[in-house]
Amino acid sequence: MVAQKKDKKSQDTINSRLQLVMKSGKYTLGYKSTLKTIRQGTSKLLIISNNCPPIRKSEIEYYAMLSKTPVHHFPGNNIDLGTACGKYFRCSVLSIVDQGDSDILKTINE
Repeated sequence: MVAQKKDKKSQDTINSRLQLVMKSGKYTLGYKSTLKTIRQGTSKLLIISNNCPPIRKSEIEYYAMLSKTPVHHFPGNNIDLGTACGKYFRCSVLSIVDQGDSDILKTINE
């Protein structure tokens, strides 16, 4: 019971920080543009939904490991991640380039 409540609270904090990044920061949505930001070295954080295809997920994690970029596995599916970003479409991968006013990088690392 306690773990479920903590899990729900952490998901709410991630969603609220994601909304702040969408308003004040810079980000890229999608697989191709995320790979571009990783290769360029501009990505600060990667967020991957839980129903991203395994091959694609492992490729993104491999690139992130090479570029020393932290990866966060979003607890919801791609529809939930798109909704958390304030979009009306699905999104399986999100790359945060500049966090803006949000403190999402500190929250994810803890």
